[in-house]
Amino acid sequence: MTIQQDEIEKIAELARIRIAPDEAAELTSRIANILTLVDQLQAIDTAGVEPMANPLDAVQRLRVDAVTEANQRDAFQAIAPAVESGLYLVPKVIE
Repeated sequence: MTIQQDEIEKIAELARIRIAPDEAAELTSRIANILTLVDQLQAIDTAGVEPMANPLDAVQRLRVDAVTEANQRDAFQAIAPAVESGLYLVPKVIE
């Protein structure tokens, strides 16, 4: 896949990104290099390769699902501006 400088300028305009005229040629070259790399990656046959969640086959240690903090709901609701039936009351923001 190739990309031209005018396409870069058009994309920059649509994305509202200001690119200096002297930087446009360098940016076009860098993006072309990235697209060449993507083309090389897409050309690789990965039919027999199983997807991996982690390249190191690491397993995440799980912790016990237990409550570790005291219930402070009453203390927090005591300083709230408006509470009713254990729920925080907030001003209506949508008509």
